Amino acid sequence: MTDNRLDGNAAGGALREVFAVDLTAATGQCSNCSQRLALAESRLYTHAPGLVGRCPGCDAVLFRLVRGPGRAWLDLRGVTCLQFALPGAT
Repeated sequence: MTDNRLDGNAAGGALREVFAVDLTAATGQCSNCSQRLALAESRLYTHAPGLVGRCPGCDAVLFRLVRGPGRAWLDLRGVTCLQFALPGAT
């Protein structure tokens, strides 16, 4: 049996392509109430250490984005998955 595993660095190109898109246009599903929505439809709260996006249906946290000097943290645990068009796709 062969080992088909690669080091996580092998995903670098694909991840760089993914995070080059406008995620506000991405559609997802709330992990709490299963509502499907674009991230742009979330209710955004800015009076925190970062940005907090909440589901308009159940008010559960969909995502958190915190920025610091030279880095950012993105937590998407409230979204089961994201769907988006890739740049240059027709």
